[in-house]
Amino acid sequence: MRGRLAVLGLAAMLAASATAAWAADPLSICLDEDRPPLSAHHRGKPDSGFDVLLAQAIADRIGRPLRIQWFESKLDEDSSPQLEANALLSDGRCSLVGGYALTTDSLVKPGLKTARLPDFAGATRDDRRRRVALGVLAPSRPYVYSPMTVVLGPKARDRKISDIGDLAGLRLAIESGSLGDAILMTFDKGRLIDNITHLVPARDDLLGALDRGDYDATLIDLARYDAHRAAHPDTAISASGYYYPIGANRGYVGLGNDPALIEAVNKALTDLAAEGKITEFGKQAGLTYLPPREPAILGDVWTKIIQR
Repeated sequence: MRGRLAVLGLAAMLAASATAAWAADPLSICLDEDRPPLSAHHRGKPDSGFDVLLAQAIADRIGRPLRIQWFESKLDEDSSPQLEANALLSDGRCSLVGGYALTTDSLVKPGLKTARLPDFAGATRDDRRRRVALGVLAPSRPYVYSPMTVVLGPKARDRKISDIGDLAGLRLAIESGSLGDAILMTFDKGRLIDNITHLVPARDDLLGALDRGDYDATLIDLARYDAHRAAHPDTAISASGYYYPIGANRGYVGLGNDPALIEAVNKALTDLAAEGKITEFGKQAGLTYLPPREPAILGDVWTKIIQR
């Protein structure tokens, strides 16, 4: 009997020790360093953004100190947010990636076995060269809805937009290879094609060109409009108020081998949402906050777009 009690006591001590060690271990979350108003990290300025506020609240709720691993995601046709996030997680740079678009395509097992890491704070020359063996991703529950919206230039600010078809006759600009590009190019069997100008993401300033009046309208992620408005209070561009009906929720993503962490994060998100804290974080960050919508994970977005 005494032997059994001793074994049980030792097991309890080991469990308590493991729990204490887990709680003391920082919660490491990877965030994009240049994606205001979601997240921003610039030399000489305090870290800011909706995802920064939310990450701190999540860490506080689960009783762990927060460590943010900043990384840089390239805005070009060759970048892959899915592979970048997987590489960061699989290399142990963080336990979660925030602001991740929750779609079926973004959560499937990667077709490649390895991928390069994106640039991240503290990266060495070797880090930029090597490839990382990839794992399987697991999502949290969503915490914000991220739609595409039509933004109007100064010459078209009074145009009423209730559907993509209302863009007919306007000078449209879009970033090549983007989701907005696919939507506009395929709308109504290509009805808008003759009015579309393609810009190169890494070279051209889409919203700057729209602001100057070079074009009349574009279709972009709502958060990008929020960021431009915050950086340029006197901007001549305006929100149409129209949201494209196919949008994605955003949440956290981790590796499938740590279900306990995802469970803890989900509980924290549930509590914070019920208390109205997540909406409050959006207002503080200057984000047009929209709560998550069903389905939690968007299905085949490309098929949905082509069939519209």
